[in-house]
Amino acid sequence: MSDTLFIVLQHLIPQHLLSRGTGWLAATRIKTIKNTFISRFAKAYNVNMAEAAEENPLAYENFNAFFTRALKPGARPIATGAKTVACPADGAISQIGGITQDRIFQAKGHDYGVAALLGGDDERARPFLGGHFATVYLSPKDYHRVHMPFTGRLREMIYVPGDLYSVNAATAGNVDNLFARNERLVCLFDTAAGPMAVVLVGAMIVAGIATVWAGDIKPHGRHVTVSSYQHENITLQKGDELGRFYLGSTAIVLFGPQVVDWSKNLAAGSSVRMGEAFGQLR
Repeated sequence: MSDTLFIVLQHLIPQHLLSRGTGWLAATRIKTIKNTFISRFAKAYNVNMAEAAEENPLAYENFNAFFTRALKPGARPIATGAKTVACPADGAISQIGGITQDRIFQAKGHDYGVAALLGGDDERARPFLGGHFATVYLSPKDYHRVHMPFTGRLREMIYVPGDLYSVNAATAGNVDNLFARNERLVCLFDTAAGPMAVVLVGAMIVAGIATVWAGDIKPHGRHVTVSSYQHENITLQKGDELGRFYLGSTAIVLFGPQVVDWSKNLAAGSSVRMGEAFGQLR
């Protein structure tokens, strides 16, 4: 299928209806269905089960449990150092760099606003203007839990309704404001280096996003309002699990200006693994 046809189809299909249907399929415990789904998926994407805590893919109660599988202890060492920022997820760098005033680079010819990404609140976005961003794309074969890049105390969680376009490179290069129009969950933390945002962006057939403090958050559709949730006394250490995706998507990390230098070996297309050194605080 050509990229052009793929983009056109995404505009035409009922994205949220498709996501709800996939959600039922991914949650079913009917063995003949879930085992077939898991087996074909694992083979198609060459999923590495040797690093999973449970290596038998058919032992999982449903596809969601298989997809968000835990890893064996030590499979993802967390970068040490008081000023070292850890990679939040397995995947590939979509884009990484500085925020130009209030704009985040998406792909050649495409960028989007910080305020739009964070739910449309200018005050919420202000600390990140002129700061730093990193966008990590999680492919279907990847480990799909997202972890803390740096120790922080949760200040606010914001659910932002939106579309459910694919977030692969082809779509990022052709759909304006992709990450600021897809459904997403914004997690704002206070850290020793100032505010940090970790944004979990939904995508086509993503049946939900979960956080360790709020549990499952199902897609609500395009026409609900932005919702803010306050949570008290939640502090997560660097490397702690933050949340997970039910099917693949994207995690975006934001820091304020003059805060972090991303690792020099990272660029668009770089493969990354959760826990490895991602940058250094200044």
